[in-house]
Amino acid sequence: MAAMKPHIANVSLNKDEEERKVHQASASAFLYIFLSLGSQSFPGCLYTLRSTIPIAAGLGSSASICVCLAASLLLQIRTLSGPHPDQPPEEARLQIERINRWAFVGEMCIHGNPSGVDNTVATQGKAVVFQRPDYSKPPNVKPLWNFPELPLLVVNTNQAKSTAFEVAKVASLKKTHPQITESILTAIDKVSEAAAELIEREDFDSEELSSLEELGKLMTINHGLLVALGVSHPRLERIRELVDHEGIGWTKLTGAGGGGCAITLLKPDVPAEKMRRLDEALAKENYSKYETTLGCDGVGVLMPAVLKNGLGEDEGGDEIDQDKFLNADGMKGVEELVGVNGKNGDREAWKFWRVED
Repeated sequence: MAAMKPHIANVSLNKDEEERKVHQASASAFLYIFLSLGSQSFPGCLYTLRSTIPIAAGLGSSASICVCLAASLLLQIRTLSGPHPDQPPEEARLQIERINRWAFVGEMCIHGNPSGVDNTVATQGKAVVFQRPDYSKPPNVKPLWNFPELPLLVVNTNQAKSTAFEVAKVASLKKTHPQITESILTAIDKVSEAAAELIEREDFDSEELSSLEELGKLMTINHGLLVALGVSHPRLERIRELVDHEGIGWTKLTGAGGGGCAITLLKPDVPAEKMRRLDEALAKENYSKYETTLGCDGVGVLMPAVLKNGLGEDEGGDEIDQDKFLNADGMKGVEELVGVNGKNGDREAWKFWRVED
């Protein structure tokens, strides 16, 4: 790290201090992984990265970047097998673990002492049960390989937050009221365990209202417990108020709280009119909204990277080169160009290391 410092010192000199820190941290992660996995036999290469994940919002944007860097360089030095549809699950898991370990190295460059949960989920997809009762020991991580795909709404408060400040707030509460605080933390643990057990039940149906309602109630309880710890924020509570008013799902804060994002588990078949009203209310109050899917695939490779868009051979075939990638207009343009769901439907060229049981 010390040897790299002179080489990243001039990154983004024209930006403000906070933005420079973000850019330099990203550069350090790339350089470390590149110097570890690169080869002098490489032909000259240009590496181009664009992210559609909001930065500093508690959504794992840095972990996603590190996963992509690790996967691309491991592929370039031909140390990964696949991904391909007939790959045995055990072999796929080995490749996933290899990517994940190097992604964690990148996260260390950026954060110093990361938990490892973000890069793990970003690599393998689906979900994990993550517990770290003793910070002097490695965390307990249990993958949930069969976690179902669930419709999720992510709303960014656009409120600046400090994870360290929120953690210190809980630590202070624990010092003042140790028994009460410990009981709240224990209750949060029980809620998480109940949610994991619910999702793994054979009769859990991710498309049925009754199943989602059970999970949604647990999310509501979890949020209430976090409020009791003092880590919510008026803008987070306002999101819950707006969502509850339309009756479209169940909402809780995510990340460290104090700002950042809230997540909403959506009910099936939400009427378009209700979503439109929510969109207007959020935009009016300076919130940013993203619709996504919880529990989908992790790291993947677009191969071949051509503009077929799910159409016939005669309708496409142009290579997605660097110019097209760089000139795609904003988040929406990048998603339409290279996203898993292209402009005209699912893009079959995306390949994943499938690890489901």
